[in-house]
Amino acid sequence: MSEKLIPIQVPLLNPNEKEALLAALEVAEGEAIQQDTVIALVETTKSTGEVIAPAAGYLVGVRFEPGQSMIAGEVLAYIGSSPDSSDPKLPPWAPEAPTVEVDAPQGLRITAPARALAEENTLDLATLPQGPLVTRQMVAELLAQQTAPALPPIPEGENRLIIFGAGGHGRSLAALVQKMGGFDLKGFVDDGVPAGSEILELPVLGGRDSLAALAKEGIRLAINGVGGIGNLKARLAVFDLLQQAGFEFPKVIHPTAFIEDSAVLAAGVQVFPLAYVGTEVTAGFGTIINTGAIVSHDCALGQTVNLSPGATLAGGVTVGEGSLIGMRATVNLGVQIGTYALVGNGATVKADVPDGGVVPAGTIWPPHR
Repeated sequence: MSEKLIPIQVPLLNPNEKEALLAALEVAEGEAIQQDTVIALVETTKSTGEVIAPAAGYLVGVRFEPGQSMIAGEVLAYIGSSPDSSDPKLPPWAPEAPTVEVDAPQGLRITAPARALAEENTLDLATLPQGPLVTRQMVAELLAQQTAPALPPIPEGENRLIIFGAGGHGRSLAALVQKMGGFDLKGFVDDGVPAGSEILELPVLGGRDSLAALAKEGIRLAINGVGGIGNLKARLAVFDLLQQAGFEFPKVIHPTAFIEDSAVLAAGVQVFPLAYVGTEVTAGFGTIINTGAIVSHDCALGQTVNLSPGATLAGGVTVGEGSLIGMRATVNLGVQIGTYALVGNGATVKADVPDGGVVPAGTIWPPHR
């Protein structure tokens, strides 16, 4: 039965985190509800909240299941006048457009995000290397080589630096860089803050349109100040933008962090206060090891991994590209976390997590049957 439905939207719990995890549904599909009934429980890496019914009626058209991620502003479900209320023009009742699968060239091993980036930029997949697994960062670097302006090499000793993003993560990085020393931090670049403003007594140099001029001046080092909690695509897009403008990414390590000599950290890695990185650890491009995180011996972190404050990895843990380990989550010895997986705050992981897997906050993985 088609009728006007009242949408129930995913709330924005934290301005810096647009993505939230559906932790629990408190009302079943078709169940009668009153205004202000708690429909669901949602959480980000730093906060939890409730989804409240804006009116009385029946819950219909539930679009997500517990454990799935949602974006603030998306419609979680609707309120109708009967348990059978629906609207064929709205999801989940509206038919989805068919998807067309395009086969990759024979012998090409490529991650889904890498392939998406290549196709967005009309990059011929046949030009990509065969044999090694092609990651998103490899594609981004190839695109940067094709589009970056003709700039001279960065001179030895050049230490001028900008931070792209003046939000919470970017401001924390500014404090880290100032405490660390060794760089001449010139200021922030941010599309949402007027040029000429000051943040932490540092100038806002402009938005993304200022990058070409800054690079031409010889400022060629940049830090990605977009944390990407809840929106990894935004963080990856900043890396792409900076690379295409000709910037490189130094690793930055707070002086209170302890890094064993045998650990290998790639470009763009950020290590925050009081973190520990053990022997024979490797951390891929753009990875964040946040405040108080522990990465024990022989761990391997892929590119753009995010370890939240207090996360603990036992020895020999592997974390795939783009995955997020929540605050005070614990991953047991030798466990493998797949690519683009999400481990919620306070979870305990005792077995491997597949690519794209979600471990809800406060739970033990694998779940009991």
